[in-house]
Amino acid sequence: MNDFEAIDALLAAAAPGRVPLPPAEERRRLREGLELSRTQLAQALGVGASTVGGWESGRDPSGEVREKYAYFLEGARTKLDAAAAAEAPADAPGDDEPPEAERVVVTDDVDALSVPQPCVLCGQPARHQVEGFPQHLDPAECGPAEPAQPQKPAPRQEPRKPAPAKRQDRAARGVKVVPVGRRVQAASDTPDLIGSAVAAALAEHAGDVEATTAALVKRAIPDAMALLDHTRKGGRYDIVAHPWLPDILRKQTARGADQIWEARPKWTRPELPAGQHEVTALDINGAYLSALKTHLPLGQLEHSTGDHHDRRRAGVHLITPPVWDHDAVLPNPIGNRDEPGPLWVTEPTLRLLLRLSGPKYGLCDPPEIHESWTSGATEGLLEKFRIVLKDARDRAIGEDDEVTLEYVKQMYSKFVSTLGESNYNRELYRTDWMHLIRSQAFANLWTKAFKAYDEGLMVVRAMGTDELHVVGDWRAVFPEGRGVTEVKVKDVYTVGTDQEQATQAPESPS
Repeated sequence: MNDFEAIDALLAAAAPGRVPLPPAEERRRLREGLELSRTQLAQALGVGASTVGGWESGRDPSGEVREKYAYFLEGARTKLDAAAAAEAPADAPGDDEPPEAERVVVTDDVDALSVPQPCVLCGQPARHQVEGFPQHLDPAECGPAEPAQPQKPAPRQEPRKPAPAKRQDRAARGVKVVPVGRRVQAASDTPDLIGSAVAAALAEHAGDVEATTAALVKRAIPDAMALLDHTRKGGRYDIVAHPWLPDILRKQTARGADQIWEARPKWTRPELPAGQHEVTALDINGAYLSALKTHLPLGQLEHSTGDHHDRRRAGVHLITPPVWDHDAVLPNPIGNRDEPGPLWVTEPTLRLLLRLSGPKYGLCDPPEIHESWTSGATEGLLEKFRIVLKDARDRAIGEDDEVTLEYVKQMYSKFVSTLGESNYNRELYRTDWMHLIRSQAFANLWTKAFKAYDEGLMVVRAMGTDELHVVGDWRAVFPEGRGVTEVKVKDVYTVGTDQEQATQAPESPS
């Protein structure tokens, strides 16, 4: 899919339905110019190779597939023009002015920089910023984002905060064997991209912790993508990085949202028993990091209808949610929703509802599924990526390495937030993944709320991905700590002093 990456990166915000079709002979020239076969293009468009051949002989497609075909042709022309311009002699007249098809439309969110700053996508100097982030406006100017290599610090120049001794003694711990595809190899043979990037940044900034952290945060997105590519080597599954998306996954307005409901919890227990209660606000560690383990679709989403769920596939589903009769003690699994009727939910939300309607829980009726957009899926697609980030996070906590800890946090949080319609990630455009990972984090929080309730705690509040307020001996239910399987205390506060106050919903702690 590399041939399509530049197409989608340039045209993510385009309106393909308004792009006219070129003459038949031009259509074939554009496809062959990218060295793509009819079969490759047909698979991307969801048609047969003979159908593409017919279009290149003069027949015109219609309906939705016409929009997709026009989208490809216009983008192919842009990519070929850009390649031709890059090969033109440097002194050719007009080289300082890009072809019309390559010009970037500057919006109100784009500002010129007086001093070039590192691009958030490739790390090379950029003269503009988009929504406050330094960035090349033309993808052709972006070089490949290479992971930083460790550099030797200048002689007699010690970091202000040297790495703890534990980090220097790793080589003496013995050989650890780690899985790589279907084989194994010594851990020492596996590049530590995160450690290398931190070491190089510390050397570059003479050990200045604040400057190093700021520099690493700026490059968190390209570094996360480089790490993902590394962990995907030898993987069993190929993914479609820039698939065509149905309208339900497209923003309805420029600054609006699409039609997917992520089931974000925002619940407070409506009434507490009489008396005074000590409430502990728990912070769920690494919520998005844990949510990377979820069922993700590999290819382009395909449409289906009917009240049937195939556990081998994943995507988004139009459902009528079941009635929830437990608001007094537990949040609704679909979050706070005022309007009744069908809504589009993600795979994690649907699977949670199906589980809760089963014989083990029996908390609600099964949801009614009307239609779905799904693809073949796997729960382990990002597992190596997640494990590398988790291990780096654990080491950073154990060694009190706040630089690496913040860097890793920014890598996984920005990875999730830039998967959708974002200017900051041109390598992977999966709005469906973004919704699914977020929803998995919300489903994970609901599961923890139920565990607290089932173990005898009083659940008082559940908010977002990582905030759970409970009354009772929570340490008997959840392990305390900073690991991703542990929780830490965010706040402790008291509610209720008499009957009247005890019946009021608690306010959020300051």
